Amino acid sequence: QVQLREAGGGLVQAGGSLRLSCVASISSFSGTTMGYFRQAPGKQREFLATISPTGGSTTYADSVKGRFTISRDNAKNTVYLQMNSLQSEDTAVYYCQAGRLWGQGTQVTVSS
Repeated sequence: QVQLREAGGGLVQAGGSLRLSCVASISSFSGTTMGYFRQAPGKQREFLATISPTGGSTTYADSVKGRFTISRDNAKNTVYLQMNSLQSEDTAVYYCQAGRLWGQGTQVTVSS
């Protein structure tokens, strides 16, 4: 079954860090640009970052640039989002994306 499965969310204090992971059960993972998005309550889904198939190119939203880092391990069909200096406004459900495929989301809650 084709799917994306996220993990790594949780509760963290402001200023802390979390690392999200997303395992992709797709045969073309090494040729697929991967992305992370988030959606806070009452808000639209927001783009965070993308990474090219080889990992050589990344893009970030201004809101997370310098704090979040996206990476991937093609041998493990996994993409990661390292999140540092987390603030209360980072509280949201975080989603992994590959083309039209979305994961189920993982909750990140930052307490102030």
